[in-house]
Parts: sequence; structure tokens; C-alpha cells
Amino acid sequence: MFDAAFKALQQMFSPPFRSVLIKSMLLALVMIVLLGVGLYKFLDWLTVSGGVWAEGALGPGAHTPLSWIIWIASIASALGIVVGGIFLMPAVTAFVGSFFVDEIAEIVERTYYPADPVGTALPLGRSIFEGTKTALIAVTIYLVALPFILFAGLGFLILFIAAAWLLSREYFDLAGMRFRPPEEAKAFRKANQATVFTAGLLIAAFVSIPIVNLATPLFGMAMMVHLHKRLSGRRPSEIGMTRADAIPGSSQSASRGASQGPRGLNS
Repeated sequence: MFDAAFKALQQMFSPPFRSVLIKSMLLALVMIVLLGVGLYKFLDWLTVSGGVWAEGALGPGAHTPLSWIIWIASIASALGIVVGGIFLMPAVTAFVGSFFVDEIAEIVERTYYPADPVGTALPLGRSIFEGTKTALIAVTIYLVALPFILFAGLGFLILFIAAAWLLSREYFDLAGMRFRPPEEAKAFRKANQATVFTAGLLIAAFVSIPIVNLATPLFGMAMMVHLHKRLSGRRPSEIGMTRADAIPGSSQSASRGASQGPRGLNS
């Protein structure tokens, strides 16, 4: 596991990864800015509307106290956006990573496993679906854990464990789906869930580092490609057979059928 993490870190700034890193970081920054602006506009509208309603209900005498409350609420909203931007990084990186996972995985496979066939790229729609699902779950967990941050940092622990669980699931499943049908890939992850989750703790630690966490999709996916290879315990070409056979008309399925034909005749 640590060897997989070391290899992922070692490859982060290699020339093939550099272009993917730049694209991933730029898209993540755009997502964060859009989320931040949208959240600020919503909180600002909520604060002002709430102040107008409260002043109408309490009367003109409450104008000055309400002005102070609105001012404090505006500052709290701005701080909340900054804090939220940090804790929502797992959601952002999960969504952003869905656009680049196959490109990252192919670079890793060609670099470290040149003797083995590369995996089959997932349809972009499937990758985006998996990333969006993980991002929405991450946002839900963030909203649930937010009140607990005020109680001895319990919310921070919840968010860290949630990030490890969510990101390890997503990246390991996507690495496995390059060689297996989706259902088999998920079943294989569940069979090795303790190891996958432990690896996810390293990804959660990575995503907790500001600025550096913009590169989480590269680190997470590269690490899980190595981990999937190791846990499979057999040649990737044999793993690939499973997924190729599940795709009618695939070249590997056709070649396997052709090779089985003569054996059936000879028997």
C-alpha cells in the first residue's frame, strides 16, 4: 500500500502527468470559485432578506441591533465559505477526477506495467456519474457533520473518515472497471474493503493539505491503479479477459472465441 502511494507521488510531476495535473487543477479551481460565489450570493440574500423580515416583525426600533447582527452574519458567511471550500474539496476532486481518471490510469499502466495490456477506458458518462454520485454524498456528509465541528472537533474526524471512505471507493472502483464489469469491480472492492479503506486514509490526508489537494485525482487514481494490480494477484491480461468477455464484439472476446474453436473441434 505504501509502495503504491510512493509510486503515485513519484509520478506526480513526471512529464506525462504534467498536462493532466494542470487541467485537473484548473478545473478544480473553477469549480471552487463557482461554488464559493454561488454560496456567498445565497447566504448574502438570506441574511438581507432575514433582516428585512425581522425588522418588519419587530418594528423600527430594532433597526440598529439588527444592522449589527446582519454585519456579523455577513462576516460569518464569508468565513464559512472559506472553511466550506476546504472541507468540500473531496466533493470537488471527486467530480473533477471523473474527467481524467482513464487518462491517468493509462499513463500509470503504460509506465509501470508495459508488458501488460492497458485497461479498457470507461465511457465518459459512467465516469461522470460515479464522480457526481460521490460528490453529492460528500456534500451531504459535510452538511450533516458541520454542526459537530463545534463539539471538540468531532466533525473534523467525521469528515476525514468520510473522505477516506468515499474517495477510496470511487478511485478503486474506477481502476477496477478498466479490467472488470462494474458489478464485479464493486464486489472485488468489497472483498478487500479493509485494505482499500486504509489506502483511502492516505488519500484523505492528501486532500486535507491546502493547494496540494488540487492534485488529489492524480494521486488517488494512480495509487488505486497500483493497489488494484497488487490485490488482483494475477496477470492484468487475465483480469482484462473478464471485462472483454462482457463486451460483445470486443477484440479480446473475438480472439478468445477463435482460439477456443479449434480446441473444441480437436476434442
